[in-house]
Parts: sequence; structure tokens; C-alpha cells
Amino acid sequence: MTVSEERDRYRTARAFGQGAEEAAARFLEARGMRVLARSFRTRSGEIDLIVRHGEVLVFVEVKARASLSWGRPSEAVGWRKRARMERAARFFLLRQGFHPEPPCRFDVVEVLARPGEPWLFRHLEDAFGTGG
Repeated sequence: MTVSEERDRYRTARAFGQGAEEAAARFLEARGMRVLARSFRTRSGEIDLIVRHGEVLVFVEVKARASLSWGRPSEAVGWRKRARMERAARFFLLRQGFHPEPPCRFDVVEVLARPGEPWLFRHLEDAFGTGG
């Protein structure tokens, strides 16, 4: 693969991921959640979406796939990604001045985007078992 082909592949994957994040935000909003931030980045990690669900602050990882041949999208959220999200969430809480700290949880939204078919969503609430 040439450098140009690799660059094009990265751009396509990035656009796919951004489209999945936007679709996941609409999916969560349709279920009564309010999006507070998108693509929140720190030196220690990134959070795709931060939403409010009632009194609970929810940090959301969006994982998209075009097929299940490599497993469920949520299976790609390992301990390293969880640790980075938790550090980024702590930074978000400090930066936004949340005091006292609201109940929080970490969710994963799987997006299955098969070509030519409607996208399918699976919402895993409290995916890290924090019990927020």
C-alpha cells in the first residue's frame, strides 16, 4: 500500500467514525439524553460523547463496524481505553467545575453500519460497571 492509499484509507475511516458518532448522538437524544460535549480530548484520552441522562453524567464511547466478522464493536473497548476514558472524565469534571460531583457512568454505543442497510445501534449502559 502506498503512502497516498494509506492516507486515503485513514481519511475514509475517520469520516466513518465521525458519522457514527453523529448518528450515536442523535440516537441518544431520541432517548431523552442531552449532549453536552463531543470529541472531548485531553492529553490522556478522548471521550466521544458526554451526555446528561436525568441527573447522571454519562461518558460515551462510540464503536462502529461495517460487519461483525471481527466481533462486536464493544469488544474493542479494552482496559487501556477504559483507563484513558476515566482519566479524561476526571479532567472534564475538574475543568467544568462540577462540585459536588454528579453521579457518573460510562456507556458504549455500538453502531453496525452495513453498506446499503439502515444502521443498527446497541446501547450498553454502565458498560464499565461503575454503577453511576
